[in-house]
Amino acid sequence: MIREGIVPRLPRTLASAVLALVLAACASTHGLRPTGHEIAPDSLQSQQSLAGAQLSPAAWPQQDWWHALGDAQLDALIAEALHDNPGLAVADARARLAQSEAQALDAARDPSVEASYAATGARLSEKEVGLVLPEVVGTFAWMQSAGIDFSWNLDLWGGQRAAWEAALGRSRAAEVDRRAARIQLSANVALAYIQLRQAFVLRDIAQRDVERSDHIAALTHTLVASGLGLPDSLLQARAEAGIAHQHLAAAAAAIDSARISLAVLLGKGPDRGLRIAPPAEPRPVSLAIPPDLTADLLGRRPDLVAARWRVEAAAQDIKAAKSQFMPNLNISAMAGFLALGDNVPLFQLPARTYSVGPALSLPLFDGKRLRAGLGARDALYDEAVASYNQTLVHAVNQVADLLSLSRSVQSQLQTQQDVLHNAQGAYDNAQIGYKAGLGTELNTLVARRMLLTAEQNEAVLQSRQAELAVRMVEALGGGFRDDAVQAASARQ
Repeated sequence: MIREGIVPRLPRTLASAVLALVLAACASTHGLRPTGHEIAPDSLQSQQSLAGAQLSPAAWPQQDWWHALGDAQLDALIAEALHDNPGLAVADARARLAQSEAQALDAARDPSVEASYAATGARLSEKEVGLVLPEVVGTFAWMQSAGIDFSWNLDLWGGQRAAWEAALGRSRAAEVDRRAARIQLSANVALAYIQLRQAFVLRDIAQRDVERSDHIAALTHTLVASGLGLPDSLLQARAEAGIAHQHLAAAAAAIDSARISLAVLLGKGPDRGLRIAPPAEPRPVSLAIPPDLTADLLGRRPDLVAARWRVEAAAQDIKAAKSQFMPNLNISAMAGFLALGDNVPLFQLPARTYSVGPALSLPLFDGKRLRAGLGARDALYDEAVASYNQTLVHAVNQVADLLSLSRSVQSQLQTQQDVLHNAQGAYDNAQIGYKAGLGTELNTLVARRMLLTAEQNEAVLQSRQAELAVRMVEALGGGFRDDAVQAASARQ
């Protein structure tokens, strides 16, 4: 028989069995680990692809890189876009949201102190027993309480700190994304502006071609009417004139399309695009790449910097998930006053009350859930590493591709200048021969078609060259720089 007031002891064998069961039920991280590994920048060989390129530390773009193009209207358009484009507001909101989430997790690491006051009115049952004030039984009375509650999670294994650092990494990535959105927007405005200039140039060439083809059609009609030409030649001339008119209409539509694209980027209606004047000829920009390109890209390209921050955040998430496998200690305390009855003062010494409650928690039979959570964090880390590696490979190859395309366009432009020079000479000789009576006006018009075609091809190549220069600026980071990330990468 067990005597009252004495707690019986468990048999030693039963206690051992319980202890073994508890230890067996404890959650374990065994066998769970991420498998992703970051690609070393030096492993991406690019020496041969970038050989012969002009190297200059000044090749890294400035933050206001578009001023180098020498167009005041473009400067104003980019400033307007950076101020009014709604897409930037979306990126700004996401950055603020990520920052607020990090601040909330940081605040959760601090001790919590909360003051409270409560008043509850109730009629106590006449069957209540053990009341301090039996005179309130069977009557309606108020119970008041006031106090201060204190709680603190000691975070013995750094799980809360890791969760905060993970949120901080995501906040920094969101801030980099915000800056990347501004860089991309300025580049898109410049590209649309270049397209607008090309559309105006091609429209002027198409207008001259319409005048030329209409004149040929009129001359051919006169020759056929006088019996000096075949009817088929008139049909051919009219077909050529029709094609020229189609090209003129397409060029006009391209102007409208480019203006609308700019209006969208400016965050305005289509009428805003109508007020954009024809762009001036852009200032030539020499295309060069900086030395130590691959290593320095880690701190220059915002997408790479953001990807690195997300890898760091995912690593901290793993630490936070692992801490949940360990025991944790929470401390809570309360001090205040409690009074029951209508005429009982609340703030008096006999009404004082207080409590202290340290609590130790240890996951026992929750291993499946915790292992699943840690496995998910490992997978997210591997995904972040793979995304970073993919971004790094794309960045290096993008620069090499743009450099190759730029070389090709430069070569084509040099050849095209010779073509244009020869076409201009042929047209000039045809005019001289016509004025000297050694040729017909039709010969001059045919020679002019070759000249207009050469001018058209040169305009397209010049626009392509300007586009590649803007895209190279964007590929080199658009003036972004993160010294902390770049220094950390150099130490690895």
